[in-house]
Amino acid sequence: MKIELIALFDMDGTLCDFDTSLTESMRKLQSPNETPFKAIQTKKHHPEYVENRKQIILSSVRWWQNLPQLKLGFDIWNFVGLLKIRRMILTQGPRKNPNAWSGKKLWIDKNLGENTDITITRDKGLVYGKILVDDYPEYVLRWLEWRPRGLVIMPANENNKNFSHHQVIRYDGSNFKEVTTAIRKIKSLNED
Repeated sequence: MKIELIALFDMDGTLCDFDTSLTESMRKLQSPNETPFKAIQTKKHHPEYVENRKQIILSSVRWWQNLPQLKLGFDIWNFVGLLKIRRMILTQGPRKNPNAWSGKKLWIDKNLGENTDITITRDKGLVYGKILVDDYPEYVLRWLEWRPRGLVIMPANENNKNFSHHQVIRYDGSNFKEVTTAIRKIKSLNED
């Protein structure tokens, strides 16, 4: 039995520009004397009032629905579509924020179409695919635990600049040929 060739696409930091949007939204709520918030540092401890502001923003369905597209992710999304590889969204659902789930679905409908397949999960390692397009190293490593022949394309950002793995190609816009060659190879192996 032939296994279907599926490419899984993350949303935040891959297809959606989460970091820029969160940074801009947080700056609109800061006082003139505050240190500017940078979403890229969200793992860093912030004062409780800053975290509370962030949670207010992230609880808005409209905020998620209106995230701008991220070119790096769409470069890959469009190329995979040209090759007629099945594309699916694989996104992490915040445990305590059901509005994010709704907003993500509305974003998908608006930007990719209502018939786009979606999996919202807490554990990306459980979901089958031959290709994963994801910017977050922790999710990538979890997915790769079960896929010794899987390919990951990682849209480049500050959080993954030092990440390296033999099954991962970090895509920064300048190495599109490397990315397309690797995807074509996975496709040709699946056709044999």
